[in-house]
Amino acid sequence: MSLFSKPLPRVLAVLSLFAAMLGATVVTSVVTATEAHADGCYTWSRTLSQGASGEDVRQLQIRVAGYPAYGAHIAADGAFGPATKAAVQRFQSAYGLGADGIAGPATFSKIYSLQDDDCTPIHFAYTELDDGCGGSGWDGGPLSAAATKANALQTMWQLEAMRHALGDQPLNITSGFRSIPCNNSVGGASNSQHLYGRSADLVGAHSLCTLAKQARNHGFGGIFGPGYPGHNDHTHVDIRTSNAWSAPTCGI
Repeated sequence: MSLFSKPLPRVLAVLSLFAAMLGATVVTSVVTATEAHADGCYTWSRTLSQGASGEDVRQLQIRVAGYPAYGAHIAADGAFGPATKAAVQRFQSAYGLGADGIAGPATFSKIYSLQDDDCTPIHFAYTELDDGCGGSGWDGGPLSAAATKANALQTMWQLEAMRHALGDQPLNITSGFRSIPCNNSVGGASNSQHLYGRSADLVGAHSLCTLAKQARNHGFGGIFGPGYPGHNDHTHVDIRTSNAWSAPTCGI
């Protein structure tokens, strides 16, 4: 007997059941597709704008810390103020998004595409910044290992912004975090930002002077390059929040 030779009420019941099953499949597919935009690192659950506060704001600030404007810095304090709004706008402009300073689905989708599951930006890794004297890990400095690693994460996000501004060409890190014994062995300054996980020594596809000049736009408070003692073969950048720039050969 065909479906359509059955009594009409039974046919309608079967069709209703089929429609319900189809609808559930469609809803499941839509939910799965939406969730797929997030990753194993961090998922934002609300739109963020000026006046918001919380851990989700702080996580956003880490990722836009490289967009504070020339000579400025973004505080990862969890408070969405005017400086954070302006940084979000610059981030949005850098990636061709509507630059309204409101972090919503399009902004978060772009961030998700830029980070790996361990929260590092896609072009940098913790292994590039850990103890550079043949060891590994984040202990042995003045801060806890967790605090040092958190500093390294923000350093990488600022480097990601700088890399993108320079045409997405590689930035190679020759030295990152140093434990106290490591720093002593290479003759580093006793208060070196390398001890705190806040710095990176760079070489790359661009001249050292180009790196030093560009770093001024991405929240790096410490910039030392050619012409500064001991820095003729690399450009040093760090995320201190007071500016100390010196690369005399580059006019800085």
